[in-house]
Amino acid sequence: MLVLTRRRGQAICIGDNIRIVVTRIEDGQVRLGIESSDNVTILREELLETVKQANQSALSSAPEAFNHWLNQQPKAVDDAGNTKDKA
Repeated sequence: MLVLTRRRGQAICIGDNIRIVVTRIEDGQVRLGIESSDNVTILREELLETVKQANQSALSSAPEAFNHWLNQQPKAVDDAGNTKDKA
């Protein structure tokens, strides 16, 4: 881990497209401004964990949800009046 000391208004650059600026230091809290290109996702660590858990939950229930949706779809009827799946 790289540990740096910065003052208000000073910045840290990561690569060519991420810049972190110390905007305020007050009552033991540091406020940071982060500049990056649009394709970089920036999340607070606690939100990242929540997103990971939600994605994992969605993945585990996806087959069941798809099968439920598939069973709710109307059936096709051929010229003889026989029903069959639309797949």
